[in-house]
Amino acid sequence: MSGVLEVKGMWKSFGRGAKRVRAVQGVTLAIQPGEILALLGPNGAGKTTTIKMIAGIVRPDEGSVEVGGMDPHRQPGRALGSIGAVLEGNRNVYWRLTAIENLVYFGVLKGLTRAEARSRGGDLLALLGLADKRHETVQKLSRGMQQKLAIACALVHRPALLLLDEPTLGLDVEAAETVKEWVRRIARDQGAAVLLTTHQMDVAEEISDRVAFIRAGKIILEDRTRNLLAAFSIRAYTFEVAEPLGDVRIDQLVRLGATVEQNGSGAIVRLASPDSASFYEVVEILRPVDLAHVQRDTVDLLEVFKRVVHNGEAAR
Repeated sequence: MSGVLEVKGMWKSFGRGAKRVRAVQGVTLAIQPGEILALLGPNGAGKTTTIKMIAGIVRPDEGSVEVGGMDPHRQPGRALGSIGAVLEGNRNVYWRLTAIENLVYFGVLKGLTRAEARSRGGDLLALLGLADKRHETVQKLSRGMQQKLAIACALVHRPALLLLDEPTLGLDVEAAETVKEWVRRIARDQGAAVLLTTHQMDVAEEISDRVAFIRAGKIILEDRTRNLLAAFSIRAYTFEVAEPLGDVRIDQLVRLGATVEQNGSGAIVRLASPDSASFYEVVEILRPVDLAHVQRDTVDLLEVFKRVVHNGEAAR
C-alpha cells in the first residue's frame, strides 16, 4: 500500500557559522491511509520544524517530502490541497470572522465552491457541537471552541493528510475528549493519515497507531504503539494480602527477590521480573493468607518516553 505521506532523509538547519543549528537531521517517515502517527520528543527536538516542512511552510535543506505522490514545495498548488494543518502557537483561524465565515474562507482557499464550503462547514459545526456558534466571531469563542473550529477548517476540504501540532494543548477535559474522538473518526471514517505532536503522552497512547520518538532532530525509535508498550513493560507483579505477614513468610519472600510492605491491615508484596516458578512460589508462601488483589504491573507511554528519550534505552 502506498503511503499518503513519504518523507525521506529530510534535513534542516538554521543560522550560520558557529551559530548554525541542525534542527532536523535525516528524518524519514511514512504514514498510510487511516493511520495515526504520533511524533514525540522534548522541546526543541525538531517536531514543529518537521511538520512545517511537510506542510510546505519551511523548505528542507535536503531530502524529500511527498503527499499523495506530490511535493508540497515543488507542486504546492496540487499537494497542499491534500493537506490540512493545525499548528500550535499559530492563529489557525481569523478572529474577526465568524465560525462559518472561516470555514467558507478556508474551503474556497482549498478549491471548494462557496456553496460546498458552506455546506460542509455547517455539517462540521453541527458534528462538533458548534452549530449555535456559527455566526459568532472567533474572538468571542472559548479556547476549546477555537481549537475545534481550527480543526474543522483543516478538515473542510477532506484532506488526505492531517497535521496536528499539540491539538489538545490548553483544552479542558471535555474539549480534549471531543478533539481526540474527532482525530480517531477522521482516520477511521475518512481514511485520512494523521501526523500529530503532543507533550500529553496519554493522548498519544490513546489514539496513535504508531509512535516515532525524535531527539536532537533525529528519529531514535519508531514502532507500533502497542509493540512499544509491550517491549518496555516490566514483568512485575503486586500481591495485596488482607492481613499482616509473619517474619518467616517475609524471609521466604525476600529470598525470592520480593519486597514486602506491611501496613496496619495487611501487606503489599512486589515481585519484579519473575519466572513462572518464582511467581507460583510466592503464591504458595502466601497460602492460606487471603489474597485481596493480584495484578501485573505495566508501563504507559510516558514511562517509555522517559526511558527512550531521556535515558537512551532501546526496546528489548
